[in-house]
Amino acid sequence: MALRKPGRREETEKQSRVTALLERLHAKHNASRPWQETSKVVRQAMEKRGVMNAAGHQLLLTCLETLQKALKVTSLSSMTDRLESIARQNMLGSHLSPSGTECYITSDMFYVEVQLDPTGQLVDVKVAHQGENPTSCSELIKHLREKNFEEFSKHLKGLVELYKLPGDNKLKTKMYIALQSLELDLTKMMHMFRLATNATTVETILHGGVGLLTARSGGHLVTLQCYVSPYDIFEEGAGSQLNFTDNNVPQSLGVSVSVTIEGTSAIYKLPIAPLIIGSHPDPILFNVSNSNSVDLPACFFLKMSRPMPFSLSFIQNWAMLHVTVPVFESPPSLSPLYQLIVQSQLQLLEEENAASLLKHSMHFYSILPDQQHCYFLNGDAPVQDGHCLQGALVTKIPFRHPAQVPLLLDIIRHQAAYNTLIGSCVKQTSLKEDTAGLLQFEVCPLTDSSFSVSFQHPVNESLVCVVMEVIDSRQVSCKLYKGLSDALICTDEFITKVVQRCMSIPVTMRAIRRKAETIQADTPALSLIAQTVETMVKNNLPPSGSPTYNMAAGDPMGIPGLTGGNTPTVGGTAGGPNFAGPITSLFGMSRSERQSQGESVWHKAGQQDSNNNNNRQVKVLQTTTTK
Repeated sequence: MALRKPGRREETEKQSRVTALLERLHAKHNASRPWQETSKVVRQAMEKRGVMNAAGHQLLLTCLETLQKALKVTSLSSMTDRLESIARQNMLGSHLSPSGTECYITSDMFYVEVQLDPTGQLVDVKVAHQGENPTSCSELIKHLREKNFEEFSKHLKGLVELYKLPGDNKLKTKMYIALQSLELDLTKMMHMFRLATNATTVETILHGGVGLLTARSGGHLVTLQCYVSPYDIFEEGAGSQLNFTDNNVPQSLGVSVSVTIEGTSAIYKLPIAPLIIGSHPDPILFNVSNSNSVDLPACFFLKMSRPMPFSLSFIQNWAMLHVTVPVFESPPSLSPLYQLIVQSQLQLLEEENAASLLKHSMHFYSILPDQQHCYFLNGDAPVQDGHCLQGALVTKIPFRHPAQVPLLLDIIRHQAAYNTLIGSCVKQTSLKEDTAGLLQFEVCPLTDSSFSVSFQHPVNESLVCVVMEVIDSRQVSCKLYKGLSDALICTDEFITKVVQRCMSIPVTMRAIRRKAETIQADTPALSLIAQTVETMVKNNLPPSGSPTYNMAAGDPMGIPGLTGGNTPTVGGTAGGPNFAGPITSLFGMSRSERQSQGESVWHKAGQQDSNNNNNRQVKVLQTTTTK
């Protein structure tokens, strides 16, 4: 049955209704209303309006700020209006000079003076703290000349945060003087290191007692850049190291901390005068005494640029440097360390759903030029007393004396190096499990500073393990463990050199694989090695360590500065201590058998090495603190 189309009559009626409606709208718009009637309507609306609540007031301020940001600053009045608006946003006072060319943004403890010319162009920006003469601030001048009002506002917010301290203005002034004294000592410590070593910018970051110091400016605190990984300073296109100087090194590079003072519930004796007198090579470092310090309800803090995962034992090492200052105000919330490292790395990669990815899997894929890897981070493996490796996110570390800063930075660097290696496996890449040629690796913690990387032997298809121990931020020790009859892959020295060069597990595993391929290509040598090992097993001779390779030529991984020969030489020196007994039998077992029978041996062996190292570190810290 066909549908009836609307007739001409219906269309005409519809058109006439629209025309009538438009005429009514035009008539209402054109009707003139007397001013008195309009005024009466407005008055009635204002009388009906109730008292504005806090939420409504905040909404009104937000709307006004949005309008201010949308307006272009092209005159003196628009510039001063914007500055006063920014002051209100940061809960600061503001007023103009009689001429209207100076805008003062004020608080009880500081003020910022913005000098303008009659056309609204910037002349100068000065900052004055309590009891100080105003001084020009180059950063604030730069931001206002570029009309970068957001950064200018961040500086004001930093100045406000600096004085969020307990007590009256007199007490806050003493705390500010204590911070100034600390900043002078830290600055001198960096200059003394550079005078003694002539270090470059990167060397200062990695090895300097206080790292690379950037002075406080405006509302930005003193920052200490203390660690960078090789990839932080690697130029991808050129394949070489970036040429950083003090003037062009990004503040966000690597790991950095800011130096500040914050209020505490307890009273601590803090210096209010510099403690380092003299200069290189024989400075005098005074102890805190009644003559150079005062009791304050505050403490110095190193604040991390972003929350950083630390193992529980590393946190306990801090406590040995400042027994009277608790690292945490309340007991920290502990979590598996590897989960914290993965989550931190994903957030660093700006992965928004980092938490959801972490819950689903600890598998990550790495696509290299000629290889594809899959890494399983087994952070739940028991390390001590049946528990997995625990850690916590740290945002700030307290201290009371400038001499404690180098010791604290060494611990931060040590943990940063460990986190860098584990984090190198964390990628956003996705691959199918059945991808052809996909190489499988398992990363398993052994102690707070060591872990193992297990994988299939490239030649014999048995289990091979590389144990990496992060001795400190400058040294990583690597040992390769394999079965007695397994073909040789590479030396411990080769692996150690690769790791310290790149601080990346995937790159290191790729180098081991390529090295094994060069050895596998030399069939006569492999046959000789196999016969030698077989003879040793028959005669029950003790196994030797990995033999030494001729490292004279070739670059099996493509990293400049690393060399490795193609043919292993039998009869070299031992590559490291061998675990006796059970560990050599693990390589012939299935995965489930290894986990049930041998995994505890791995952990115990790794723990023993680490405990010895930790004991040495504790003694050094105790000795240093006592001195």
